[in-house]
Amino acid sequence: MTAQPPEEEPVRRLLAYLGAAMVATGQPTSDVEQELGEVSGRLGYPDAQIAVGPTGLNLNLASGQPGTYESVNGPLRLDQAVQVRAIRAQLVHGILSVDQAVAQLLALRSKPPRYPTWLANLGWVGTSIGIALILQPAWANVVFAVLGAVFVVALFRLGQRVSLIATLLPTLAAFVLACGAFAATNAGLLEGPLRTLLAPLAVLLPGALIVTAMSELASGAMVAGSSRLIFGGVQLLLFTLGILAASRLVPLPLEALSNVRVDELGWWASPVGLLLITLGIAVLEGPPIRLLPWIALVLVLAFLAQVAGQQLVGAALGSFLGAVAASLGAYLVEAINPRLPRLVVFLPAFWLLVPGSLGLVSTTQLAVDPGSGPAAAVGVLTVMFAIALGLLVGSAIAQSVRGAIGRWSRRRTRS
Repeated sequence: MTAQPPEEEPVRRLLAYLGAAMVATGQPTSDVEQELGEVSGRLGYPDAQIAVGPTGLNLNLASGQPGTYESVNGPLRLDQAVQVRAIRAQLVHGILSVDQAVAQLLALRSKPPRYPTWLANLGWVGTSIGIALILQPAWANVVFAVLGAVFVVALFRLGQRVSLIATLLPTLAAFVLACGAFAATNAGLLEGPLRTLLAPLAVLLPGALIVTAMSELASGAMVAGSSRLIFGGVQLLLFTLGILAASRLVPLPLEALSNVRVDELGWWASPVGLLLITLGIAVLEGPPIRLLPWIALVLVLAFLAQVAGQQLVGAALGSFLGAVAASLGAYLVEAINPRLPRLVVFLPAFWLLVPGSLGLVSTTQLAVDPGSGPAAAVGVLTVMFAIALGLLVGSAIAQSVRGAIGRWSRRRTRS
């Protein structure tokens, strides 16, 4: 006798909660629709209709049936994202019941961080130091990254209590840090102030958001991709407004605002930077310890591919190869150990590719010096498209290889 599928209302509620949680982890909406449809099919409702957006989703279990809407309430940490992936996998394999999955999803938001707040703050500072060692490896610039990160963390924590501070956070943080960087440059204490600003601001910048938007647009998710892109662009403009105001208060020569990389620390800066980024992510986002070596592996693969592409041709090829390496590396990790969530291993690589940071430099140059800005804007758009294309190519290659291996395994089993 064929087993009857669960009742419709609990399944709708489960799919709504699960889909909203998947969006909150940072997954592209097209991936959420596909994976949520797989769960629905496993539960006995293969004809479910699902429409996912960045802020919510609509679904019903069949055409003409009652629908459900669920809003997305803010982003989830990496440790919470691990649990979301585990719930989905257990549903697909029939390990969890509908009621058990709903209970776990409801408890997800109240899950406390793995580490205390003071340690997470140190992780934020450590991540900023790591990014500085890669983007602008000079002692003065690293010191500025430390001081700037401490200020940004304090402002962010204050914004969690005061809504006005939270709203103005991008502009306030960029303004204060830019004033300090420009004053230090005028005093001859550091070079390349625009790139120096990126390290303490990197965690706040909408780099992952913009690249996800590009990927969604490329895959046909027009509404989600365009809305994310507009939101990310507005966030960049808020950062740019703060830097532009600082440039009026603390004027600099135009040549000082060029995209200049200062390297006085040598070869060891990048490996140490990658290590600090990995450790910073560990305490800031709280992923399980078992994931850290895999996160570090994907970071290293993305970094090496990015550097190789930059040396061969330029920033566009470096961004493309870095994105391909990060995507393929995450799929490789999931192939080696299916229990390891690919998305969680992959997401930290966005902080290395820093498309939002490059966008901040370009929009600032456009505002300060309209004559040189258009070329910089074209450059950053090229980099963003290269990253989005790299993610799509890497995903396509990985899925093709995985499908070929699966077909070979099935033929071998039959024979």
